[in-house]
Amino acid sequence: MDPMNLIIANNIRRLREENKLSMDELSRLSGVSKSMLAQIERGEGNPTISTLWKLSNGMKVPFDALTLRPKSPYEIVKTYELQPLLEDGGRVKNYSIFPDDENRRFAVYYLELDEESYWESESHLKGTTEFITIFAGCIEINADGQHFTVNKGESIRFRADTVHSYRNVGNETALLHMILYNP
Repeated sequence: MDPMNLIIANNIRRLREENKLSMDELSRLSGVSKSMLAQIERGEGNPTISTLWKLSNGMKVPFDALTLRPKSPYEIVKTYELQPLLEDGGRVKNYSIFPDDENRRFAVYYLELDEESYWESESHLKGTTEFITIFAGCIEINADGQHFTVNKGESIRFRADTVHSYRNVGNETALLHMILYNP
C-alpha cells in the first residue's frame, strides 16, 4: 500500500489537472501557497488536515477525494498499516478507513486524540453531516456555536458545513469513529 502522502499527491495533481487549474489558480482558490502545493504534489512532507481541507474546498471536491486509495472490489483495511493525517503536533491522528468514492457519498475515519489535544476543522462542503461514536475517552465538540461533551459509549450527529472543533477533555487517549456524509 502506498504511503498516504503519495496517495494525496497523486489525487491532488489528478484533480487539479481534471479541473484545468494551474498551481497558481489552486493556490489562490485554497489559500495554500504555491510552494506548499508543489511540495505536496511531489509527495514530500505530510500536509495537515487543515491544509487538505483548504485544498478540497478550493477545488470544491469532498475531502476524501484527496485521500482516496486505488479501487479494489474487496478491501480489508488494517489501521496499523495506514499513515494517519496529523494535527496538533501529531497529537491528533486521523486514519482514512473508507474514503468517499464519489458513489457512496460517505467516508469512514478512525481517530485517536491524545490527552488535552485539540483540532479545529475547516467547514466541509455545504450540507455535510458528521456522525461520531466515542469508544474510549471523552471529547468536547464545538459545532455551530454549540458545545457538546460526548463520552465513551455515546454518539453525536451534527452539521459539519461550519467550522467545528474537537478537544480531548478526558484523562486518556480518546478513540472514535467518524462517518462524514456528503450530500
